[in-house]
Amino acid sequence: MTTPVVQIVDAAAYAQAVEDAVTAAAAYYAGGTSSLDDDAYDRLVRGIAAWEADHPDQVLSGSPTGKVAGGAAEGDVPHTVAMLSLDNVFSPEQFAAWAASLARRLGHDVERFSAEPKFDGLAVAARYTQGRLTRLITRGDGIAGEDVSHAIGTVQGLPDELAEPVTVEVRGEVLMTTVQFEHANEVRTAHGGQPFANPRNAAAGTLRAKDRAYTVAMTFFGYGLLPLPDTDDVLAERLSALAHSELMTLTAGLGVNTTAATLVPGVTAATTDEVLTRVKEIAALRADLPFGIDGIVIKADLAADQQAAGSGSRAPRWAIAYKLPAVEKITRLLEVEWNVGRTGIIAPRGVLEPVEIDGSTITYATLHNPADITRRDLRLGDHVMVHRAGDVIPRIEAPVAHLRTGAEQPILFPQVCPRCGSGIDTSQERWRCEQGRNCHLVASLSYAAGRDQLDIEGLGATRVVQLVEAGLVTDLAGLFALTRDQLLALERMGDTSTDNLLAALAKARTQPLSRVLCALGVRGTGRSMSRRIARHFATMDHIRAADAEALQQVEGIGPEKAPSIVAELAELAPLIDGLAAAGVNMTEPGATFTPAAAEPGTEGTDAASTPAAGPLAGMTVVVTGAMTGPLEQLSRNQMNELIERAGGRSSSSVSRKTTLVVAGDNAGSKRAKAEDLGVRLATPDEFASLVADHLV
Repeated sequence: MTTPVVQIVDAAAYAQAVEDAVTAAAAYYAGGTSSLDDDAYDRLVRGIAAWEADHPDQVLSGSPTGKVAGGAAEGDVPHTVAMLSLDNVFSPEQFAAWAASLARRLGHDVERFSAEPKFDGLAVAARYTQGRLTRLITRGDGIAGEDVSHAIGTVQGLPDELAEPVTVEVRGEVLMTTVQFEHANEVRTAHGGQPFANPRNAAAGTLRAKDRAYTVAMTFFGYGLLPLPDTDDVLAERLSALAHSELMTLTAGLGVNTTAATLVPGVTAATTDEVLTRVKEIAALRADLPFGIDGIVIKADLAADQQAAGSGSRAPRWAIAYKLPAVEKITRLLEVEWNVGRTGIIAPRGVLEPVEIDGSTITYATLHNPADITRRDLRLGDHVMVHRAGDVIPRIEAPVAHLRTGAEQPILFPQVCPRCGSGIDTSQERWRCEQGRNCHLVASLSYAAGRDQLDIEGLGATRVVQLVEAGLVTDLAGLFALTRDQLLALERMGDTSTDNLLAALAKARTQPLSRVLCALGVRGTGRSMSRRIARHFATMDHIRAADAEALQQVEGIGPEKAPSIVAELAELAPLIDGLAAAGVNMTEPGATFTPAAAEPGTEGTDAASTPAAGPLAGMTVVVTGAMTGPLEQLSRNQMNELIERAGGRSSSSVSRKTTLVVAGDNAGSKRAKAEDLGVRLATPDEFASLVADHLV
């Protein structure tokens, strides 16, 4: 879908739009701040261009159209070759029209395209003399840029010395990965600064900053390689003749970071249909990338085609940026709600002025915890940058502090539990009601009775409310002490429903330890982690006897999570004792605890975690899409249990370590990612045949 443009109705509105666009661009290129998010800026500039097309005699000289960086950036270091921007397309139809126009200009169809992600960062030129990095220059106005050589040594992927002693210029994008961005804001706020609104602004501001008391890392991805005036003639001629894809291979060989090692490496395509397929693939993987992209750059790959097409004053005619829908927008934080979860965690949620992001209207976003609110210095009424990618819950990145008016108000933290009025445990970053699970007993019991935990059929939320309000159940163990007479006394409980519930409770007593552990709802242990812990230790007694160091032998439990699990299990001791006394199973079938697996030097072996044999032995398996056939009735948790019974390891994400992806109907980005990585795919029926002996 084409991004809508800002409608400009008259000359006065046009002049104001030009001023707004230039001001926003200047703020961004000067220090990484802007009054507009990327999508809003794009729509504004396209509106300006539409007005100018209809009123060519009224175009203002300061207009951002037709200018690199919107005419806002400048510098004093001349580029040897103009460093241009890219024109944009927003739909398959617009891309097809651009490709047809390029073919007409060349007199033939483009022989081969290249397609690679468009990084959401800052364009720079890195000059190497005899293999050593000597200068780093921003794009500026495309003719000259700003010298930011002071940043040399802080940009990962841009080596101080190349693998060969050549004199060349590498062009590319400086950005911050998600991890680098979070670290940058932690360091920045620790030194009294305002957090950056997003990684793009953080990279732009950090690259230009001089004489800071701290240093934060950035990352470089190369997208161009060209000769300098002092480059050897033979090499210069070679670089001028190589296709873009060949230049990128050479760049990577010199030791510079390129897309090659990412989940979205640059590829070549023979047709526009192949290009559009690649656009869909990259878009599907976008949410899983550790860095931001806002589109796909498509180029005529061959040097001859590029030279024949030439360039305009602002952009090359042989390349285009296919922009993806924005995943972040600026809106206002109107209110903060405080919700209590089933374990007693008190979680803040931001109420937003509605904003459309990636096709969805967003009115709420996560705020993590009170410490995060304090660290980011968020205030009611703030303009905030909201990020949403794929199916990820929208999150508030940071306030756009330079848009503050002074009318913003501090966010008030609760003094007592907003649900039950009890005291609040504020000893950790995530605050918790002092009543813990008892604060939200109905939610806690409903979760424990769920299909992927104890699977107590007939014990829905309505029935749980009845039991709690009648005083028959005060904790999870109390469910197993219920009598037939007590159940019959409840409203709408007849002989059949009572007997069915008692039978379901009897079955729940026999569930494996992994499900019992999951039903307890220990923070930091979901379904997958509960299975790993249960398989590693085999019995509840061994789990309870484990200290933090022993727990860290389980894959996925680090030094931060382990102590909290130990502490919570100790807190749950009376409940666990009550469950054991009620006859609830406390062992994991097929698992045998091997103390040697927890001795020093065996970290990560998790000897008891995986059965010694089975058709999936040594395999990491991901399930995606809707299952059919023999697997149709299995929940995702039951599928993961099946994988592990068959000797494999279940995983929720596809990576180079994945062995097999079971792709059902409507499999989306995970299937695309598997195909991109060359991971083996199986249909549900094929997988069912493979693990037939382990289906129950």
